[in-house]
Amino acid sequence: MIRTGAQYRDSLRDGRHVYVSGERVRDVTKHPTFKPLIDIRARFYDMQHDAATRDIMSYEDDGKRNAIIAKLPYSQGDWWDKRRATDTLLEEVGGIVTRVGDETLGEMWSLFDGQDVLNEVDPQFSANIRNHIAKVLQADPFHVSANTDPKGDRSKAPQDQDPDMLLHVVKETDAGIIVRGAKYETAAAYANQAFTKPTIANWANNALSDYAVGFICDLSSPNLKFICRTGFAGRASDDDYPLSNRFDEVDTLVIFDNVLIPWENVLFYRHTKAATYIRSTLHRYSAFAFIQRNIKLADLMIGAALFNARQTGVERQQAVQEKLAQLAVYRESINAHLTASIALAERSPGGLMMPNQSLLYTGRVLACSQLHEMMHIARELCGGQICVTPDGASFASAETGPWLEKFYTINENWVSGDRRKLLAFARDLLNSDYAGHRLTFQLFAQSPPYAHLGAVYRTFDWEGSLAFAHKAAGLSDKVFPNKPRKSSDKAYQQWASLNGQVR
Repeated sequence: MIRTGAQYRDSLRDGRHVYVSGERVRDVTKHPTFKPLIDIRARFYDMQHDAATRDIMSYEDDGKRNAIIAKLPYSQGDWWDKRRATDTLLEEVGGIVTRVGDETLGEMWSLFDGQDVLNEVDPQFSANIRNHIAKVLQADPFHVSANTDPKGDRSKAPQDQDPDMLLHVVKETDAGIIVRGAKYETAAAYANQAFTKPTIANWANNALSDYAVGFICDLSSPNLKFICRTGFAGRASDDDYPLSNRFDEVDTLVIFDNVLIPWENVLFYRHTKAATYIRSTLHRYSAFAFIQRNIKLADLMIGAALFNARQTGVERQQAVQEKLAQLAVYRESINAHLTASIALAERSPGGLMMPNQSLLYTGRVLACSQLHEMMHIARELCGGQICVTPDGASFASAETGPWLEKFYTINENWVSGDRRKLLAFARDLLNSDYAGHRLTFQLFAQSPPYAHLGAVYRTFDWEGSLAFAHKAAGLSDKVFPNKPRKSSDKAYQQWASLNGQVR
């Protein structure tokens, strides 16, 4: 059954070893570094119960209420519901939070699709993934994902250096496996469980490896330590950094110091084929919610830039309109990819409905690779005052306030108070430490750019382009012996199949 915000907070008071700036945090729900995000995640839980949002955030199944974001997608309608739920969450809190579960639960669905691979290893692993997907619906945990290891010297195999640089199994017991190493994971310090899996690796010809392991980690397990980066919250006032103080998602190095993983939580072990499969399909579903955040980020940039243009009276200038149009094109291009990926959705090997893979992955490349350019356009539209404006305390001061009121008041509609708030918001969105962190996070959080392009290469319909060029150029069948007899436009075929059409 769906949890409440209070139940979520209580679940974090489990004695976990969390450290910030070298000091142990006794209660993450009250610590200023974590409290803003924990409060937001708690609000998301409560929205599943509130009358105004209950039917958007949850659904009824066999007399029980379950979270929409955790529902296995079997139809296009399921994806529209998930998209609406995520938009509702972000609009409710007035900002962007990435690690809240909807973008990480999909990684488990990818393994659900790979049950034939798991069965080759051990049929119990296939049963384990089904059980955990059901458990997520029943227990409603805050589920995150653990991918990246410290790695060490990448020119060496892990066993040729400190073996803990990559998470690995050190022992098998009747109760489960014992693992050592470390993983970086955003939000782990205030989450309940993590799908822990290998990073991108070159397994060469090895069929077996103690580093090829994937499991569900209960984040209250003994021998876990959470070493967190210093957060942005609390460094300065809310007036000056409204986003940094509310939406900083804290990244954590999770230390596995001989942690027991019960056998029922092990999803694959030792077989590199399973590890390779999950890395190649990991974002089959989760990329959707991840990219969806870029639309909301684009909305914030457009809003900040357009307000600045309007208040200073330059909105009608052609050069300004062209730059605003570039931001709109970026926003709508992402929107078009996500919308089309639902409209041309595909059946997965496990029978689920997955967003059209080529459209989804090309949308991710577009959203991530162009973000820095869009941020720079928004900076230009907001003007240089976002980096030179005094802080809120100066505006409130009896001595300096009157002068700032004089020079920051534009007209009767844009007085100094609103002008300062907008400039502070734009600075935090585009120029602050928080802004730089979000830009890097969006570039690397789901894998580095070369892996984004690799996913496009694996999912694009190359045969369709070859067939068209083959016919147009009048080439012989020798150069394309396996050409399709009819158009290989997978997108059309998927649409026709889903809509009961016959070509």
